[in-house]
Amino acid sequence: MHLDVQDLRNFYYRSALGRAAQKAVREEMLALWPEALGQTVVGFGFAVPFLRPYLSDARRVIGLMPGPQGVIGWPQGMPNVSVLCEETLWPIETGHVDKLLVVHGLEPSEQPSALLDECWRVLGPGGSALFVVPNRAGLWSRSDQTPFGHGRPYSQGQLESQLKLHNFLPERHRTTLYQPPSERRFWRKTAGMWERFGVKLSMFAAGGVLMVEATKRVQAPTGPGLREKVRKPLQVLKPKPEVKPV
Repeated sequence: MHLDVQDLRNFYYRSALGRAAQKAVREEMLALWPEALGQTVVGFGFAVPFLRPYLSDARRVIGLMPGPQGVIGWPQGMPNVSVLCEETLWPIETGHVDKLLVVHGLEPSEQPSALLDECWRVLGPGGSALFVVPNRAGLWSRSDQTPFGHGRPYSQGQLESQLKLHNFLPERHRTTLYQPPSERRFWRKTAGMWERFGVKLSMFAAGGVLMVEATKRVQAPTGPGLREKVRKPLQVLKPKPEVKPV
């Protein structure tokens, strides 16, 4: 079940914990996608807090928000790029998206299979999708005080298996949010330290969020190679008839 858009906005923009989560996830996203020059960038779910770095150089940025969640205007003080849409029917032409970011879109969906099909449809050749979901083994999925504590958490294997079933090819993955999901002052002051140490100790401490980048896999057509027979394929190679002098 989707959270209300007002709750998501309040978390990311009006709480210290939400701003820390936004910073940690955005840094990992930029490590995978440092720029989007001349590209079409689309976010689905509540991805707009992470799309701001691409506003200046992307050809187009669109923030899709599903109907059960609701929509807010974004970004403030600039032309709006947010669109309210059906969860599995997006107002985007097939194959026109270069970068697709899904945050708080997959785990609360009641139709994850149809949603992944729609993600595959809009993604263009050579494009990539980044799925950000709660980590089943992390602390954040166990606390309902944050948006990552709602919906269906995933392990890396579970997420990658789902992507492969829908013709995505997982390429790279990241884990972040090693800091505890707490508003207490001590944890907020030491958040950066936990993120730095967490990467080094990832074998022992699970991050709260999984990020998997995947590309679109297109199946080769099956069946015979030639659909129509050519009656005389080598006609052009036949010698010309001799012309006898008169």
